[in-house]
Amino acid sequence: MFAAEFEPLQPPSRRRSKRAAVAVETEYESDGMARALCKVLDISAHGARLETYTELQCGMTIGLRLPKIGQVIARVVWATDFAAGCQFHEPLDKESFAILAPLA
Repeated sequence: MFAAEFEPLQPPSRRRSKRAAVAVETEYESDGMARALCKVLDISAHGARLETYTELQCGMTIGLRLPKIGQVIARVVWATDFAAGCQFHEPLDKESFAILAPLA
């Protein structure tokens, strides 16, 4: 008989880029909506997870204001009552991501 260490395989990540946990209070706007407050909870070069105070709908396009970066256009890819995930139309460049990632 022999003993072996067993580590289950981790499913491959669907993420295209590194994600950083942040806590950034900011705002977004959308066609037909006034500006609304939100908090960015994590961010990557390709998108962000938001905590919202108003409901967002999947498929909406928003302008998310990021500190030191400015407004980025994003599409809401999932949404629950007061949380949402969005994908940026144009990925953040490395410098922009580096500016935001330390804000954790």
